[in-house]
Amino acid sequence: MSSDLVVEGDFARDGVVCVRGAFDAEQVALARAAIDANLADLSPLAKRASPLDDAAFVEDFCSWTRLEPLERFIRTSPAARIAGELMGARVVRLYHDHVLVKEPGTRQRTPWHQDLPYYNVAGDRNVSMWMPVDPVEHAATLRCIAGTHRGPWYLPRTFLDAQAKWFPEGALAEPPDYDADPERFPVRAWALEPGDAVFFHMLTVHGAGGVSGGTRRRVLSVRFLGEDMVHAPRPWTTSPPFPGLADELAPGAPLDHPLFPVLWERSGNVS
Repeated sequence: MSSDLVVEGDFARDGVVCVRGAFDAEQVALARAAIDANLADLSPLAKRASPLDDAAFVEDFCSWTRLEPLERFIRTSPAARIAGELMGARVVRLYHDHVLVKEPGTRQRTPWHQDLPYYNVAGDRNVSMWMPVDPVEHAATLRCIAGTHRGPWYLPRTFLDAQAKWFPEGALAEPPDYDADPERFPVRAWALEPGDAVFFHMLTVHGAGGVSGGTRRRVLSVRFLGEDMVHAPRPWTTSPPFPGLADELAPGAPLDHPLFPVLWERSGNVS
């Protein structure tokens, strides 16, 4: 990892780290503009992830091709380089962007889950970035269970009603009750300021609390793929979906496709 970064944690051991001051004020402003542009023009993939009697928790996906500030942040910020250094990759591709906004007073928690079982990719070299553009107190921050990036996979479910819409019931194990045994399942979590970011493996179990009082929590998440990641088409609609991709890439094929541009190589950034 570059010596100019302040990294808290051990990615290889825990599957998650906090990088303090990863982004400067101009880059944070660009990410904030990207999130606000997304909120002003939600895509067909956008969804509300909180009940109607709660404040809004809004998610949206895969908007980088239509929102210039979002594409500019993804291509010009150091996010891909940091991801590549953490996962020891030679090449880093974009997988997708994900905007998550919890409005003030949102009670809805983000339940414990892994990201990779929702996806149409497989492999080990991958990183998700979770970058808030608002200060995030410890109670509302991302919480990760250390060491869960080594597996196993757990059954993915919908956040609001716990439905198994992806792998069928019983196809994968149910996650343990992490909250009941914190000594066995150590949590890594950090209060964050704009410019800080959490980077975690796509199998690392994670969740988050609600947002109290008048606080708003706007987060830009970007997912990155190393060179060992391959296409893993599913017989169901993945989250996010990539319609038609199974007609273009065979199972197990490298993700050499315009949807997943190369952002960084170990020899330097590429355009």
